[in-house]
Amino acid sequence: MDHREELRKYLKDLLSQKGDKQPFSDDASLLLSGRLASVDAIEIVVFLEEKFGVNFSEVGFDQSLIDSVDAIDSLLQTVKK
Repeated sequence: MDHREELRKYLKDLLSQKGDKQPFSDDASLLLSGRLASVDAIEIVVFLEEKFGVNFSEVGFDQSLIDSVDAIDSLLQTVKK
């Protein structure tokens, strides 16, 4: 499973836990749109730290960095360099 697919699955599961079973595109806002709450942002950060080794103390935290699959993918590409 590639990382984008893994991100989609994780975010779909997170939305589903909130009762949101609506589809979303890779560029769809999930946090800033209100589909997910700030507590969910913490879960996403922990997931990214554990699964992909993202160190937010180095990167800095901004919700826009984790607001969509595209944003997270961009973050992961930046961190890998």
